[in-house]
Amino acid sequence: MAIIAIFSGSYCRAEEVTEKVAEKLSYRHLGDELIQMTSEKYNVPADKLLKAMYGPTPFFNKLTREKERYVAYLKAVLAECIQTNNLVYHGLATLLLPADISHILKVCINADHQYRMNLATKIEGISEKEADHLVRKDDNKRFQWSQYITRLSPWDEELYDITIPMQTYSVDEAANMIIENAQKPAVKTTPDSEKVVADFLLATRINVALVEKNHDVEITCDSGTATIVINKFVKRLEHKKSELQKIAETVPGVKDIIVKVGPKFHMPAIYPPEEFEIPQKVLLVDDEKEFVHALSERLQSRNLESAVVYDGEEALSFAEGDEPEVMVLDLKMPGIDGIEVLRRVKQNHPATEVIILTGHGSEKEEKLAAELGAFAYLQKPVDIDRLSETMKKAYKKIRESKDKKA
Repeated sequence: MAIIAIFSGSYCRAEEVTEKVAEKLSYRHLGDELIQMTSEKYNVPADKLLKAMYGPTPFFNKLTREKERYVAYLKAVLAECIQTNNLVYHGLATLLLPADISHILKVCINADHQYRMNLATKIEGISEKEADHLVRKDDNKRFQWSQYITRLSPWDEELYDITIPMQTYSVDEAANMIIENAQKPAVKTTPDSEKVVADFLLATRINVALVEKNHDVEITCDSGTATIVINKFVKRLEHKKSELQKIAETVPGVKDIIVKVGPKFHMPAIYPPEEFEIPQKVLLVDDEKEFVHALSERLQSRNLESAVVYDGEEALSFAEGDEPEVMVLDLKMPGIDGIEVLRRVKQNHPATEVIILTGHGSEKEEKLAAELGAFAYLQKPVDIDRLSETMKKAYKKIRESKDKKA
C-alpha cells in the first residue's frame, strides 16, 4: 500500500487524523521521531533541526551553510524511512519528498481561520485575539519553509494529491478519505516506484556529502548514476567539477557521475562589489508576504541578500538572536507596529540602522521615526535602486562608526 505523507496547518486536528489513519491501517506513525532520529544520526541538537524548518534562514548562512546542511540531514533520514511501506508521516518534512514517487500519497490538512482560532482558544486557554496571532504566526513559519523548499505557498494544491478542509469533515471522515485514496491503484507500490525511492536515497546521501563541504548543487540519481547540476556561476568550473566528482565517488552505491552546468549557470555582467561596500545582514519586515518576497528577490539581483519576517514580534525576536546591520521596516503591521519595533530596536540594538518603508505614512510619523533614530523614511512603491543605495549609505554609516571606535 501507499506511504502517506501529511502536511498540515496548526490547530486543525491533523495529529488526530494521522493517528486514526495509522491505527486503522496498522501503519507506523512517524512524526517528531524524524527529528530525534536525525539528531542522533548526525549528532545535531534537535532544536537546531527544528529551527532549520520553523525559523528564518540565518544571516551568516552564506558562510556556514547551516540550514542547507540540516535540511540535507533531515531529507536523508526521511529517505531511509520511506524505503519500507506501511508508514504514515505527519510533518513539515513532507515537502522534502519528491513528486515522482508514485506510491507516496501526499495530503494537506487545513481549515479556515475561524475554525483554527476556535480550536486554539479551546486547547491553549487563550483569548480570541491571542489565538488569531498564534495561528498567523504558525502560518508564517510554514510559508517561509515552503518558500525555501518549493518556492510555492504551503497550501498550493500543486504540492498535494488531496486537500482536506477540516471545517467540513470530522476526524473519522478525514481519516477514511485518506485511507480510501491510499488504497487506489494509482498509488500502489511498483518495482518502478521502488527504484525511484532507492534513487532518492542515494541522491540524499550524495547531497549530505557535498553540503558538508559547502557545495550547493542539485542532485538526481538513476540506477547508481548521479547527475550533479551546478546552477551558480563559479570562476574555476573544471576545478569545481573535479572536486564534486571526487566527493560523490566516496558515497557507497555510486556507479557513475555526471557533472554539468544548469540553466541558471551564467557569468554575471558585472562581478559583485566587494563585501565591505554592502551590508551582509539585512532584515526585511513586512506583513505583505508577496510584496516582501518580491522585494527580497529584487534586492538579491543587486547582491543584497536578506532575511524576511512578517510582523513586529518576529522582527524583535530575530534581532535578539542575530542582530541585523540594516533593517527595512514597514509601519502598519498586526500586533506590534513599526514605530514600536523601531523604538525597541534602537534602544536594544543601537548599531542597527533602520529604514522605514511604508505605504501608509504621514508627516507626523516621519517626524517621529526620525526622532527615534530611523536612518531614512521611504514611501511605497519605492525605486529599487534608491532603496539599495539607501541601504548602502546606512551600512557606510555603520562602518564609519566602527572605524571611529577602533
